[in-house]
Amino acid sequence: MQRPVFVANWKMHFGPADARTYMETFARRWRARDDRTLIFCPPAISMTAAVEAVKGRDDLIIGAQNIWTEDRGAFTGETSAVMVKEAGARFVLVGHSERRHVFGETDEQTAKKCAAAVRNGLTPLLCVGELLDQREAGATKEVVLRQFNTGLSELSSESILAMAVAYEPVWAIGTGKTATAADASQVHAWMREALRSRVGAAAAEIPILYGGSVSAQNAASLLAADGVNGVLVGGASLDVDGWISICGT
Repeated sequence: MQRPVFVANWKMHFGPADARTYMETFARRWRARDDRTLIFCPPAISMTAAVEAVKGRDDLIIGAQNIWTEDRGAFTGETSAVMVKEAGARFVLVGHSERRHVFGETDEQTAKKCAAAVRNGLTPLLCVGELLDQREAGATKEVVLRQFNTGLSELSSESILAMAVAYEPVWAIGTGKTATAADASQVHAWMREALRSRVGAAAAEIPILYGGSVSAQNAASLLAADGVNGVLVGGASLDVDGWISICGT
């Protein structure tokens, strides 16, 4: 069985002091395990504090929520892959639904961000997912695979094999609605097939995560679904005890 991946996306929560306290508390309460991967994505301003709080705990990985497409330059307010790598990040979310639908990020920009992550030694997690009206119109497969294939378009097969991907239906994020296990399995199967067309049988080793109103109550059923190799969690990861419960699923 593939080693499950648990990703906490704190979004715009926890400044440096709160991030440090959270990570110190988690590190005290969580015994290192070699059968799963745990990743925490604090706001950029809190990344250094989070990294310092878990120094020496290689099992607790710090990631970035976003990067810009270029390594440096006149891009006021943006953060580059070079910067987050120097701050201690090992991982980065790319194309999260809020980046796409709140900030207008395009499929082409996600491709450039994945490429920027890879060339700077970060592991990208490419996120894809459909809106409610797209789902109701029967366009889920078309939308997901368009976002997916474009996002991977600037990467070599070797780079794709080193990354992770996630299905996060936009209609299920922060709404309390969750895709059923069968829904998740179907979309993950489409994504797995798209990966197989790019990298062959080795596609089976690339983790595909589910994200969208994951909680301590539904994590076990989602993780048990065919083709689901982990979870990408927002609000439910903000409580230390709740996140420990999910990570222990």
